[in-house]
Amino acid sequence: MNIPFSPPFIDQSVIDQVLDTLQNKWITSGPKVKALELEILKLTGSKAAVCVNSWTSGAIMMLKWFGIKEGDEVIVPAYTYCATALSILHCGATPVMVDILDDLTIDPLKIKQAITSKTKAIIAVDIAGLPCHYEAINSIIKDPDINQLFNPETDKQNLLGRILLISDAAHSIGATYRNLPAAVKSDITIFSFHAVKNITTAEGGCICLNLPEVFDNTEEYNFLKMFSLNGQTKDAFAKSMGANWRYDIIFKGLKINMPDICAAIGLAQIRLYNDHLLPLRKKIAMKYCHKLKMFNWFIHPILKDKTRESSYHLFPLRIKNITEADRDQIIDFLVSRGINVNVHFIPMPMLSYFKSIGYKIEDYPNSYKQYACEISLPIYPQLTDEEVNYIVENVIDGVNIKANKSKLLEVVS
Repeated sequence: MNIPFSPPFIDQSVIDQVLDTLQNKWITSGPKVKALELEILKLTGSKAAVCVNSWTSGAIMMLKWFGIKEGDEVIVPAYTYCATALSILHCGATPVMVDILDDLTIDPLKIKQAITSKTKAIIAVDIAGLPCHYEAINSIIKDPDINQLFNPETDKQNLLGRILLISDAAHSIGATYRNLPAAVKSDITIFSFHAVKNITTAEGGCICLNLPEVFDNTEEYNFLKMFSLNGQTKDAFAKSMGANWRYDIIFKGLKINMPDICAAIGLAQIRLYNDHLLPLRKKIAMKYCHKLKMFNWFIHPILKDKTRESSYHLFPLRIKNITEADRDQIIDFLVSRGINVNVHFIPMPMLSYFKSIGYKIEDYPNSYKQYACEISLPIYPQLTDEEVNYIVENVIDGVNIKANKSKLLEVVS
């Protein structure tokens, strides 16, 4: 058996949407992008949604929008993909890394301890699809003592009057917080539509705005659409409508717009998401938990608690009492059996570039601890019961072989 890690969901509705785009002969930003933005608004309950060509470019744009620059600090978890911190570095600012909780999300207490007069924003990361503890984080950034440290230097910063909260929701489209879309718990939520995500546009992302009432979210949407197209007053679709060729460049923008040919894939998928694709992901996650819960080496991932429910983007299997080397050997065994797995994530301080600029994994002990015992198992709508059973059987065999039939594999009575 050969089981891929995360193939995209491509059914006839996806093919039909892409063919419709090709047949209409409009493939760059146009009506499909707008339709996808409207579907995202319905799914997330957000006030505005701007589709872009990647999570990373969307994050860079929003940091620049807020005026993040050299000398500023942005707090991030050490346990995330490199793009979270690279977006800050591309603005000339400093990522301030903090450790995580056992549920893999950023530790609010560590956030509070890291805030200085240079802190302009926090990027909280919803690892595996589980929302961060947004009520705790919002309480921190709205604390009067913390607000006294905030040093606004731009119009946007003065208008907000506090630290900006950005959700790195690359994994968490469809996740909920107190039965509401988790996206509404941050000022700005940025999704990824990369090929392995719950909803994909091959490459792409979306910025959702839920700014406080002192902002006009519609006005900010219009500004960001121009910002994502070189600061140009008209996009190509608008310019194509008759004698409408004249445009202007009114500020130094970026070129990060999403094309219709990509939006078509996501448009078909998002219309199936709540009723079909997301429930299938949840069903697979529940199967994994049911089949593995009898083993005392299994660390049950938090998929749902009193306030939060995951989008089931990843199934982060963690195994008690193993080393990083043990974990790697179990992965090798699974791969030898035709099961493609992954690890989410190598903490940023372990990566060469971040080590070269001074970050040390020793400063983030829980990030390393969680990474060293984590294996991301396949979880996607096309996965069959037979494949799930095969994966579970081989996970058990892999742990058993590594443990050499030790007490690690004792069944919980």
